[in-house]
Amino acid sequence: MRKIVVEGGLPLRGQIEVSGAKNAVLPLMAATLLADGVSVIEDSPWLADVETMSAVLSSLGLICDYICGSLHINNAGRMHTEPPDELVQRMRASFLVMGPLLARCGRVRMSLPGGCAIGARPIDLHLKGLEALGAEISIDGNGYIEATASRLRGCQIYLDFPSVGATENLMMAAALAEGSTVIGNAAEEPEIVDLSNMLSAMGAKIKGAGTNIIRIKGVKELKPARHTVIPDRIEAGSFMVIAAATGGELIITNVITEHIKSVTAKLREAGVKVEEGYDGVHVIGGPRPVPVDVTTLPYPGFPTDMQAQFMALLTLAGGTSVITETVFENRFRHAEELKKMSADIKTNGHSAVINGVKRLRGAVVEATDLRAGAAMIVAALAAEGITGIGNIQHIERGYENICGKLTAVGAKIKVVEEK
Repeated sequence: MRKIVVEGGLPLRGQIEVSGAKNAVLPLMAATLLADGVSVIEDSPWLADVETMSAVLSSLGLICDYICGSLHINNAGRMHTEPPDELVQRMRASFLVMGPLLARCGRVRMSLPGGCAIGARPIDLHLKGLEALGAEISIDGNGYIEATASRLRGCQIYLDFPSVGATENLMMAAALAEGSTVIGNAAEEPEIVDLSNMLSAMGAKIKGAGTNIIRIKGVKELKPARHTVIPDRIEAGSFMVIAAATGGELIITNVITEHIKSVTAKLREAGVKVEEGYDGVHVIGGPRPVPVDVTTLPYPGFPTDMQAQFMALLTLAGGTSVITETVFENRFRHAEELKKMSADIKTNGHSAVINGVKRLRGAVVEATDLRAGAAMIVAALAAEGITGIGNIQHIERGYENICGKLTAVGAKIKVVEEK
């Protein structure tokens, strides 16, 4: 039984470096299925999700080694097409192997994916897009998906919602399809651009990544590549909120400031001082944040992955704030945990009303999902007294060495083992 224990109430000061992006490296890893040989992904974080995706690729016949911050993935071309249920159900991003396997092998069979319990997150957009590319797809009564295609063929695809995962899966499948593919209403997240850059280095012909229309001209084969993953914008935003919540002062490096503009703008609206530099941001928290309203939206809007951390900050604001969640229908579970720490929050459907309190108090809480776990750390660092956070496996899915990084800037935080 492992948990994170935090002694709060200390303003954090110093410099903290952001790791490579979890949400970028996972599709990059899946892309290595598209080419024989050794691909290298540099500046990769070593996280539970990266370890799981490495296991998925290993189960498919690839060899994954993590060496000095870089993933070396060797695809010898002898790929299996049925990843193990246990791995697929552990992490939703495992579904990203479907497009590449269809494109290379013409067949894939896998169970429905798992992951954080933050909403339905249906895979129908993935399947509709792959069917449009020529795949035949069936789902049996036990929840197994089987897809076959003698050769994928380019087509026009319009996504009903700009799903990041569906856009990534379809980009990888279309890269080896016959003819041209146009993905309309595509996701515009920086992680999409990062995947496009790696695919282009592998020989793919892609235009428009980062806009809502992506055009892909299929090629006959791709080659392995070396690519450096972008910094994690959600980790950067989380540290920015921590500086604000603790009334501290942090210099956060390895940040692409363009990727966090919506978070920066909302923090400034809340009265937090944010100075942008060449390689990062300087965040100075005040005595108490100003209440603000937040609505989550697809990129470049305010990210749903920052909603929980911002809620933790707004529990300390001098007034009432409203958060509206438009991306996932079940992403307020952390509100109940924050209330254990004396927060005043009322949720109703897709909205949460937060009445700021003067102080939070340490308590025993749970990380109900990855970003909720980050919110618990934000709250615990700002609270009076000691907080114990359980279910920390969720946090370890997306934050590399978070306790070590925060300890280095003055936090009293550690992982403890309990029998």
